[in-house]
Amino acid sequence: MELVLFALWFFAPAGVANSSPVFANKIPFLKNLGMPIDRGRTYKGKRILGDNKTYRGFIAGVLSGFATALLQMNLYTSFDWFTTVSPDIDYSQPVVLLLGVAIGFGALFGDAVESFFKRQLSFSSGKSWFPFDQLDYILGGLLFSIPFVTLTAMQYIAIIIVWFLIHPVATFIGWNLKLKDKPI
Repeated sequence: MELVLFALWFFAPAGVANSSPVFANKIPFLKNLGMPIDRGRTYKGKRILGDNKTYRGFIAGVLSGFATALLQMNLYTSFDWFTTVSPDIDYSQPVVLLLGVAIGFGALFGDAVESFFKRQLSFSSGKSWFPFDQLDYILGGLLFSIPFVTLTAMQYIAIIIVWFLIHPVATFIGWNLKLKDKPI
């Protein structure tokens, strides 16, 4: 159970960052940032990322990774219980904010890389590509966390399993809330 709690706690900035573009898409004053990151460009005759990878989503994701880390820092310094969830990482240090940004950025970067391959393999936008749709943000977030922390093999495995299982549940909830077009 300790590893599950650690996985939820440590990787929360990535989970929030990965889901925030869906919410940012619904905020009217952010509509001007809805331009696709690839600006419609193609590679080998196919879109690089597609219309769903926007500046708005990327900025919202990175900022929400930062905000989540800021919340973690405040919880860690205010409630002793949170020090037991992540005993090897001192969340009272400002570097945690950079870790949150890095993990959030990494989650979105991983999602963008996976999107590139989906476009090159002619997957239609929004079509599921199991298990890569569930792993892309996890592997990206973990990759970008490396300069800040070294985790144990069991911690990495726990993060991958826990967040792999959370992804389809969160997607289904988003679909029920009419935030996503497809249930999984």
